Amino acid sequence: MTLLDNDIGALDHAGDETVPRPDSPAPRRHRRQTLAAAVGLLVLLTSLGTSLFLGWRAHHEHQLAAASQSALQAARDYAVLLTTLDAKHIDDNYRRSLEGATGEFKDAYSQGSAQLRQILIDNKASGSGVVIDAAVKSTDPHTVVVLLFVDQSVTNAARSSPRIDRNRIAMTMTLIGGRWLASRVEIL
Repeated sequence: MTLLDNDIGALDHAGDETVPRPDSPAPRRHRRQTLAAAVGLLVLLTSLGTSLFLGWRAHHEHQLAAASQSALQAARDYAVLLTTLDAKHIDDNYRRSLEGATGEFKDAYSQGSAQLRQILIDNKASGSGVVIDAAVKSTDPHTVVVLLFVDQSVTNAARSSPRIDRNRIAMTMTLIGGRWLASRVEIL
């Protein structure tokens, strides 16, 4: 063996000690640790993302439920207000009805009430409404559609015994300034 062969052999052995070969246990252990850390991080991020999504979803569902309940109660109260009137207090009835309305419905009600006012006074009409049942048809945080079954007892100068009108109403309630106002009222 020559001196050159001994130097090359020495370098081979020196290389074995300072730079591990790819198939040695140290690099495999390092790769496994890196892979385990990456998988752990992926699981943690997935769990965090899922938790955030579920939390947001629960909050959204809570908002919808709260909106539904508030709008449903406001619609029930407003239906009674619309169907309860007395010719002696007609201006007060109309004023309160307009306070609970908004948009196109408010405009239409305002125009219709001006025409109907004198007829109700002349006939000494009165009515008393009762909500028999009500349910939410659709909802989002700012608009809720409510279906109502309202019975209205109506009397006037020509008819002393009350007549019962069974009204079925679809009422769209819109959240404006923290209040649920009727933006659409349809007799079904």
